[in-house]
Amino acid sequence: MNEKNFEYLRDQVKYSGFGEGLESQLKENINRQPPEFSLQHQATFGKDELNSSLHFKRSATTDMYFFNSYMASMKQEQATEKMNQTFYVGKDNNITLKEGYNLMSGRAVNKDLTNKEGKIYNAWLQMDFKQTDSAGNFKLKQFHENYGFKLENELAKHPIKELQNDQDKTKLMDSLQKGNRQAVTFVENGSEQRRYIEANPQFKSVTVFDSNMHRLGNRQSQEASQSKSKQQGQKADQSLGGDDGKDHHSGKKAKKEKGMVIGQ
Repeated sequence: MNEKNFEYLRDQVKYSGFGEGLESQLKENINRQPPEFSLQHQATFGKDELNSSLHFKRSATTDMYFFNSYMASMKQEQATEKMNQTFYVGKDNNITLKEGYNLMSGRAVNKDLTNKEGKIYNAWLQMDFKQTDSAGNFKLKQFHENYGFKLENELAKHPIKELQNDQDKTKLMDSLQKGNRQAVTFVENGSEQRRYIEANPQFKSVTVFDSNMHRLGNRQSQEASQSKSKQQGQKADQSLGGDDGKDHHSGKKAKKEKGMVIGQ
């Protein structure tokens, strides 16, 4: 057995989000030297089940194996059918198990990606459930930096308590960039309310849910934002002695939306 190849694959599987539980099966299969093999992995996220089949293939010229892809099959609590998606594994642009789950759940994931010229760029990825490729996989939409979505700016529009602390703010942004639906505390009219939020780059916003995971409409979110703005305005009036009477919003032009591409 190629020991270095085994160690590389073991770490690759681990850091792709599948943990260490497949190590012995991986070693056993490499020892048997089949042309290709698959390993099965089960995970639960809340009440959702995600079963994955990890595919390995031996080189045609050496004894080395490659972790080529994993096929994820998700069964959500309320769904009647399972959803399947294959994620390909290579040197760059890999999707971890948790990121794959978040994408299959319709959420967006922020990644540093590498283009064909080897240059690194940043983009939000989100599944396009209306388009599939020749293999039956849902295509991934990309929202590049010049598309105009700024997570930090959108978060600032909401009365989120965690934004008041730099460490909590960093943890919140990291979680949202991984595609998680994150619990936060809204401070509205002096009282605290549990809310859940997720990034929505396509619509350049943050989607808000109440404590029962019911999505709040734009009007409800705007009311919370207006409440925050009103409180900030009152503080500003107290410190500056009132409004200067100028219209700071006039003369702004609508910006064109650009930077979105659809690819595999």
